[in-house]
Amino acid sequence: MSKKDGKVAKKKDSQLILRLGKEERDAFVELCKTLDTSAAREVRRFIREFLKEHEGSGA
Repeated sequence: MSKKDGKVAKKKDSQLILRLGKEERDAFVELCKTLDTSAAREVRRFIREFLKEHEGSGA
């Protein structure tokens, strides 16, 4: 496993499939490109922050 900024990379072995409109998806992907990031990275970041925010709330 590689290290980056002192963190050990975890193997990504699951997928989350979601459905959304083409226009919304395209706008999100384009904005991510403009911000020099990827859609997948931002979705993962959202999930991590959401889990941290709701830690201990019965989840």
